Amino acid sequence: MAAPERRPAASPFARVEAGTALIDLADIPDPGAKSVIIGEGLARADVVICRHDGELRAYHNACPHGGTPLETFDGRFLDAENPQVLVCSTHGARFRAADGYCLKGPCQGLALRPIPVRIEGGKVIAA
Repeated sequence: MAAPERRPAASPFARVEAGTALIDLADIPDPGAKSVIIGEGLARADVVICRHDGELRAYHNACPHGGTPLETFDGRFLDAENPQVLVCSTHGARFRAADGYCLKGPCQGLALRPIPVRIEGGKVIAA
């Protein structure tokens, strides 16, 4: 079986404009997390959207330690034993899904960059 393809990093300076549709709510399991790519080139933003107990949080999918995407392979974000924790596969940093705060790892005390979201018509929209 071939290894999944690695995802290139998005620009750490990309913005996600308010009103941008990110993903269908039904496509995010509860608990679960998914990433979506918005834009292209320097405007390309990689967003991770977390869902737990009906609550949604979204962050730029870039570890504060090295700027790499949290998941080495698409869709592998959550700690297997604690689905309220996102794990950076590069160096093992652990982030609370509720607020993006780094609990453990090389960027302890820092946080993921949040993106406000709302639900509208069954879609997750950047607010």
